[in-house]
Amino acid sequence: MSFSLRATPSSLATRSLIRSQAWRSVSSSAPSKYAQASKDQSSAPPAGKQPLMKTFKIYRWNPDEPSKKPYLQSYSVDLNQCGPMVLDAIIKIKNEMDPTLTFRRSCREGICGSCAMNIDGQNTLACLCRIDRAAGETKLYPLPHMYIVKDLVPDMTQFYKQYKSIEPWLQADPPADGKEHRQSIADRAKLDGMYECILCACCSTSCPSYWWNQDRYLGPASLMAAYRWMADSRDQAGFARKEKMQNELSMYRCHTIFNCSRTCPKGLNPGKAIAQMKYEMATEG
Repeated sequence: MSFSLRATPSSLATRSLIRSQAWRSVSSSAPSKYAQASKDQSSAPPAGKQPLMKTFKIYRWNPDEPSKKPYLQSYSVDLNQCGPMVLDAIIKIKNEMDPTLTFRRSCREGICGSCAMNIDGQNTLACLCRIDRAAGETKLYPLPHMYIVKDLVPDMTQFYKQYKSIEPWLQADPPADGKEHRQSIADRAKLDGMYECILCACCSTSCPSYWWNQDRYLGPASLMAAYRWMADSRDQAGFARKEKMQNELSMYRCHTIFNCSRTCPKGLNPGKAIAQMKYEMATEG
């Protein structure tokens, strides 16, 4: 029994990457057109419930005011009039309190990776992070050690550039029968735990090696994506892919700190993929 999948041409993958970057970058600082309707619907507290206030301290910085330093702005949200996730609270703040607050979001289901940020010291997705209803503050920052576009929006240009550099598409000659590239169930299983990456950058921006050398070190997300194609039985560019890693910084700046594996909101293990890639490159003659 085998699986059949068509090869993805490099041109299509590049266009897909560009579309993905443009889609993720949609973040308006203008008020939502549903803000007033949402405010009207939530103006009255639910019957029988007292307000449960929670303070959110959010990183603010406006490039149009370069002389003003970044700061934390506090917002109080009634959790009894808000959804359970941190993203729900941020959307409520933007819609009802401060339309200038800027952040990225799209799917609200942990699929697109747009709402990645640092919440109480942990890189994660705001749409998957439940609000701690206990007393105390919740602090929100953009992903660390990245240039900031505005507020909670990091500049992902370098991250996408590195991902593109590993050529994340199938490179193989057309099948002899002119049909699909076939793959066994066992070979397909080798890709589990890697293909699910949504490129949220939580892992890369939690890595000290990436903080210090992100101009040349590819980082956990791109390295796991590179190994995903090296491990693909249908791909024929394995040698060339490994040759690209034969330098001091592209891969070998990984010091197995494993911050990447601890912080991944999808439960993936980039550290394991990188270790496996190192092992294969060291043992193959």
